[in-house]
Amino acid sequence: MTLMILAHPDFKNSIANKTISESLAARLPDIEIRNIYNLYPDYQIDVDAEQQALLRHKLIILQYPMYWFNMPAILKIWFDQVFTYQFAYGSLGNKLKDKKLLVSMTVGQPEINFQKENHFLIDDFLQSVKQSAEYTQMNYLGYTALYGISPVSGIAKNAIAAKAEQHSGSLYSLIQKFC
Repeated sequence: MTLMILAHPDFKNSIANKTISESLAARLPDIEIRNIYNLYPDYQIDVDAEQQALLRHKLIILQYPMYWFNMPAILKIWFDQVFTYQFAYGSLGNKLKDKKLLVSMTVGQPEINFQKENHFLIDDFLQSVKQSAEYTQMNYLGYTALYGISPVSGIAKNAIAAKAEQHSGSLYSLIQKFC
């Protein structure tokens, strides 16, 4: 089974992340989606509930918009509080061993801005996620990104939704491949 940790600070106004998660839920009725902003608007993470969710699944997807070249704050807090000593690491901390981790993010800027000649590489921004996965003995599967979807750039909402629907289809294919 697949677990999606959804971390969008303004999900009710989201177009892309909402479309991706809702479309994926329609394709995969057994997916568990944990919208951590809805669950923890006060940022008080229920560590036991989150750890139990991780234990139930083989594939974990982190779904979020890129914020200032990083993950939203609540997702960092989630990592800090949920990936605990003797759960995720330490002499007895092998609970995440061999689980698969895939990042699915939305990026407002166009993909060309993240090519080598522009010095902004998504792989660089994801090093902390990759290292966290490796440190906890998870299998880091890389990332998939949906670029150029910022409504402030003048892209129509229906065009963003269409691109997000395509991204969801690609994500669905990756889930089928990895499960």
